[in-house]
Amino acid sequence: MNFPFLIDPVAFSFGALEVRWYGIILGTAALVGLLLAVQEGKRFGIKPDFFMDLLLLGVPSAIIGARIYYVAFTWDEYKNNLGAIFKIWEGGIAIYGALIGAFICGILYFRYKGYNFWRIADICAPSLIAGQMIGRWGNFMNQEAYGGPVEESFLRDTLHLPGFIVNQMNVNGVFHHPTFLYESLWNLVGLILLLVIRRQKFLRAGELLAGYFIWYSIGRFFIEALRTDSLAYQGPAWLESLINALWSPMTVLFEQGYLDPAYGNIRISQLLALFLVIIGIVFIVVRRVNGWANVRYSDPIVSTKEAGQDGGSANASADKTAKTEQP
Repeated sequence: MNFPFLIDPVAFSFGALEVRWYGIILGTAALVGLLLAVQEGKRFGIKPDFFMDLLLLGVPSAIIGARIYYVAFTWDEYKNNLGAIFKIWEGGIAIYGALIGAFICGILYFRYKGYNFWRIADICAPSLIAGQMIGRWGNFMNQEAYGGPVEESFLRDTLHLPGFIVNQMNVNGVFHHPTFLYESLWNLVGLILLLVIRRQKFLRAGELLAGYFIWYSIGRFFIEALRTDSLAYQGPAWLESLINALWSPMTVLFEQGYLDPAYGNIRISQLLALFLVIIGIVFIVVRRVNGWANVRYSDPIVSTKEAGQDGGSANASADKTAKTEQP
């Protein structure tokens, strides 16, 4: 059955070539992230070309990582149709897989350029959350990554959402939680917090990235349980009980989205989100307690390779800082 007022996922066509909103939105997200990183990089004397090359390498790495992650956990859907693995425009990518791919690329690229990983990753943290904030609207266009069923009145009268969002949440005659919107708004607040925190004197190298993971993962933990398409696996009962207990305050307002028991009882993104929150907090506390967080976010950033080429007393103190940072 077709329903009126749905947004066509195809933005426009050139003959047989279709340009989808999904790709346009992801491209926009990447561009916004680039601009944020370039602007902040100027404060540390890092050339825009550095971030442009990072984008050219990082985006394909993120897409590949996101697709591999998703396909790995849904292999039964692809094992008899390998060609479908490459149809990413139809959706089916996982944000944690994208982060894994991007971070592997970043580690290699930063080392190649002679930069400390934590310093550049801190600069890129707001870009990451801004990209996720925008990218979720690609899921909206594709009518995917939504939550469990809700009444139309909840969307219109309780949440006061505009008609184009409410209509798009009508999937085969059933209205659903706009989890894409919940996560996008959560990321917007996170972006503002990161932009404010990075100007504070107390911030140490690596802590803005840790803050990004903590903030994003808290939101993802609670929002993920509303979805009906979560990647899952069959885990121990005690872990299922722990996750449900942590999520239980949300039951005052929401019900969890349906998860087929035959598919699994642990939502992978929830488990990974919980793990990242713990790791992020431990990372900050341990480094502070042991005196390892001796480099501030605002300290100069110097490439060991560029420092060796430039020389001179003008870069002496910055060069010393860079050497201290190198793992």
